[in-house]
Amino acid sequence: MRYYLFIISLLSFHITGFSQSSATARFTASVQIIEPIEIKTLSNMNFASINAGKGGTVTLSPENLRSATGEIQLEESAGQTPAIFEIKGQSQYSYQVALPQQAYLIAPNAEPILIKDFVALNDHQTFNSNAQLIRLGASLEISEGQSPGQYRSAAPIEITVSYN
Repeated sequence: MRYYLFIISLLSFHITGFSQSSATARFTASVQIIEPIEIKTLSNMNFASINAGKGGTVTLSPENLRSATGEIQLEESAGQTPAIFEIKGQSQYSYQVALPQQAYLIAPNAEPILIKDFVALNDHQTFNSNAQLIRLGASLEISEGQSPGQYRSAAPIEITVSYN
């Protein structure tokens, strides 16, 4: 009988003595709240004065240079300017700029002008402690016989700056 009790006690020790049914670990949680991105429009895009002639394309670069193809004449003007934006964000964080991917119509009447091919110039892709500038250029498609007048986009055209 002692022998059986000894065997039974060894078996129960073997079964319960070497198995662990649970374990516990501890951890902490943390978060860093970063500066929200700020963007401010400093200048709206202005292609200045042109003579439509027989139509063509006018390009305004982010560096504020105008060029024309086709039969368009660029009138002497110091009024052209790319769209200019000031951006701020968390220092040492990288960002990306999303430009308009589609063409937009700008018009006061039934003869709209197409604005497209947006291109940006920014010297940085990482925020630092100072505000940074983004300059935005684009191209206009002018039709032959385009009516004279002041053309503006009906709704604002947007760019988006986001953290990577």
